Amino acid sequence: MTASTPPAPPFRDPHLPFAKRIDDLLSRLTLQEKISFLHQFAPAVERLGVEPFRTGQEALHGVAWMGPATVFPQAVGLGATWNPELVRRVGEAVSKEVRAMRARDERIGLNVWSPTVNLLRHPLWGRNEEGYSEDPRLTSAIATAYTHGLRGEHPTYWRTAPVLKHWLAHNNETGRDVTSSSVRPRVLHEYDLRAFRGCVEAGAVAGVMPAYNLVNGRPNHVSPYLREQLRAWTEEDLLVCSDAGAPSNLVDSEHYFDTHEEATAASLTAGVDSFTDHGTDGSKIVARITGAYERGLLAEADIDAAVRRQLSVRFRLGEFDPHYDPYAGTGEFDTPAHRALAREAAEQAVVLLRNDGVLPLAADARIAVVGLLADECKLDWYSGTLIHRSTPLEALYERFGAECVEFAEGVDRVLLRTAAGTFLSVPPAPEASDEVRGAEGALDPALLAGRTDLPPLTTDPVGTEFALVDWGGDVLTLRAPDGRYLSVAEDGFLRASADQPGGWVVQETFRLEPHGDGHLLRHLGTGRHVRVAADGVKVAAEDSPTEPEVFRLVVTERGEEAVTRAAAAADVVVVLAGNDPHINGRETEDRTTLWLPGQQERLLEAARAANPRTVLALVSAYPYAVEAGRLSAVLWTAHGGQAAGTALARVLAGDVSPAGRLPQTWYADDADLPDLLDYDVIGARQTYLYFEGTPLFPFGHGLSYSSFAYADLAVRVGEASVGVSFTVTNTGEVTADEVAQLYSRAVEPSVIRPRRELLAHHRVTLAPGARTALSFEVPLTAFAFWDVARGDWRREPGPYDLLVGASSEDVRLRTTVTLDGERAAPRPVARDGLAAVDFDEQSGTEIVDRTKVSGDAVTPAADGTAELLYRACDFGAGVTGVSVEVAGGGTVEVSLADGPPLATLTLGTPTAGPYAYTTLDAPFGAEGVHDLRLRLRGPLRLALVGFSG
Repeated sequence: MTASTPPAPPFRDPHLPFAKRIDDLLSRLTLQEKISFLHQFAPAVERLGVEPFRTGQEALHGVAWMGPATVFPQAVGLGATWNPELVRRVGEAVSKEVRAMRARDERIGLNVWSPTVNLLRHPLWGRNEEGYSEDPRLTSAIATAYTHGLRGEHPTYWRTAPVLKHWLAHNNETGRDVTSSSVRPRVLHEYDLRAFRGCVEAGAVAGVMPAYNLVNGRPNHVSPYLREQLRAWTEEDLLVCSDAGAPSNLVDSEHYFDTHEEATAASLTAGVDSFTDHGTDGSKIVARITGAYERGLLAEADIDAAVRRQLSVRFRLGEFDPHYDPYAGTGEFDTPAHRALAREAAEQAVVLLRNDGVLPLAADARIAVVGLLADECKLDWYSGTLIHRSTPLEALYERFGAECVEFAEGVDRVLLRTAAGTFLSVPPAPEASDEVRGAEGALDPALLAGRTDLPPLTTDPVGTEFALVDWGGDVLTLRAPDGRYLSVAEDGFLRASADQPGGWVVQETFRLEPHGDGHLLRHLGTGRHVRVAADGVKVAAEDSPTEPEVFRLVVTERGEEAVTRAAAAADVVVVLAGNDPHINGRETEDRTTLWLPGQQERLLEAARAANPRTVLALVSAYPYAVEAGRLSAVLWTAHGGQAAGTALARVLAGDVSPAGRLPQTWYADDADLPDLLDYDVIGARQTYLYFEGTPLFPFGHGLSYSSFAYADLAVRVGEASVGVSFTVTNTGEVTADEVAQLYSRAVEPSVIRPRRELLAHHRVTLAPGARTALSFEVPLTAFAFWDVARGDWRREPGPYDLLVGASSEDVRLRTTVTLDGERAAPRPVARDGLAAVDFDEQSGTEIVDRTKVSGDAVTPAADGTAELLYRACDFGAGVTGVSVEVAGGGTVEVSLADGPPLATLTLGTPTAGPYAYTTLDAPFGAEGVHDLRLRLRGPLRLALVGFSG
């Protein structure tokens, strides 16, 4: 007789609900197997036929790191399209390429870590390129569209499982793993949480990734908001994946916990489900979780909860149902449709900022194309490897003809002469392969090594002429005539070996340091000086017997000279300026200024001086401050991926009318910016929502080659929403897109409210003379703010302006509606007391953690003094005493409005630590409703204020 096949276990039954199948699989896993699942690289369980699984596949604007793929515009460029439907299609294309690539490479993961929904609060943030907008609603709309494209449309199975980055209030690279973002409750709810919430509630998000930073003194990887906010927004299981190395940071750099077992247990119970640490080696995380469990810091139920959430994602991805998964074995890769979509996205991302009529370029124009970005198609850290490539110069040659286009890159041509009178030289390498960085793909591209198959630099009597570019801050690159950049590999030798600057630690940047009558050449990647040795040119340690070489810089041609010659002979000059995404403003490095690097400023000035018909095309990951009024036209586009050059050329030529819109404010000067670490967008008047100055270009700005008329504004106030409709007519002579924008403004607010706030928008294509009617249904909840006095949302009754137009400042139609709501009520402080963090206004404060688990307290910032104001506090028939719950040491002064102190409470002997709170009491008399002012002095933490009598 033949033995019968045993029945499949319930977790293999596709007809059962996922929850029951997960229960069954969990019951079959041993504790140690479950613990092993909590590392990023979860191993297989062969006895159950469970495959290995990894969280994390970068896919911000195309499949990243894993070799050739379609490269779409940077995320900030996708944000500039203001077109959620286009971005949904981009997400769909990316997810199809993920599936196609996984079919031939099992390293490709289906849990994609994108999009980034951090708000572009501050334009000097190094990772500005990764976000969509400074506005939470626009960010949420674009991110939601991208996640829907990544997820797919099947009701049960997901094509990929997107994870949002980076939770929460993360906008600085400077000290990013040790700095704390002080986020008051109104900013938390009205700004930072809002972008995440809209995406999660839309139902196409599989999870989030906490950020490296702390918020209100507590690391994001132990944030109570994961439980209190994130998981309260949906009934879906959300997978929380740590950022790389962040679990170890809790002990190693943040010193928030004494041991890794305590830190890992705290992260897990706070809501982190997958630990990205120590690369592919899960043994350390497994040991930490096991140790925490054995010490009683974790229960098996805590481990089960995290594993359940991971399994929920794996089931949705069809891992256990290959015959039912509609996406299994499917995928599209580098298709004509994807190439066309990449070009369409790049075209829609171009923003025309200024135009005196010089654009579009005349068909017979003689064009000088100049600048450091003219013949470049730059990639960033989260790009795939290019399959197709277009630069502005190549595209303009093709569009206008090479005979009509003159090119001058504008680099300085230099020789580097040694003290011996010889020159640095690149030896010939005729047999060398033409390698491109990252073409082979890597799970961790930070580990990719530099090339050692090429000969090191030498010296000879003639030398090699290098193209020198100063990218700002005296950060230089040196490029050989064959297009390869000087780079340093692990063996320390200099070679002309890199196709572009790049890598986690860029090995292609240098600094010339004055020394005697010459310069030392410091390699920035290693921090070492360049030396000339018998076996070649290398960088060596400071204690090397070979002295650093003193070079004399011999300039054979200044870039301005070449630009001037080309510009003077042209009808119009197009200056391509901007940044290299791996230098001076990137992950791990914030910018220091809004202004263009000095070398590019000089090239721009040379072009304008030689030819007043100068067009500046900025290709960059972030805004710049420029003197736009001196230029005939200014355009901006983010690094636009594989079709960047073609898209920009088509806009310049008028084949496409530009209709991108700025997704963030462009400020006129560094003086307009708050401190990078000031996260109080309300108090510091940040972003278009609160900025009271005059921007260089406002949020939502963007011009067209056509013109549009707005009319027929109508408003209807319903029980749950406000309906707004109007018409837009193309009054110009070319087919073009217009982005109609609807804003609101509270006319008589009782607290500081936005100057204007985006409610809705729509991008529409109109032929000449065509007219369309647009309508928006705005929920009444959109007019509410977070009322700190009640700890909830509140819509104030009263008038609200509705503003319709082409940008936040270009308002074409307006009306005012009166909405009902809830009137402000005095704070019942006599009964309930005050949470210190629920202030209305503050100066000199920092919000910190009340405990390591939850709660906030307030402390004076660096100078040791601070003020808090609480409006409309109701003391009822009268109180006779005040109490404060404090830790540390210092003084609290209590007064009414602007009056003198009525009580002073001093903690003379500091408490045992920052979390050792004590209560101080003092006589205090007040009755009725008054504003309450507290003055804090010294290193104390104030958590609560109470009243008695």
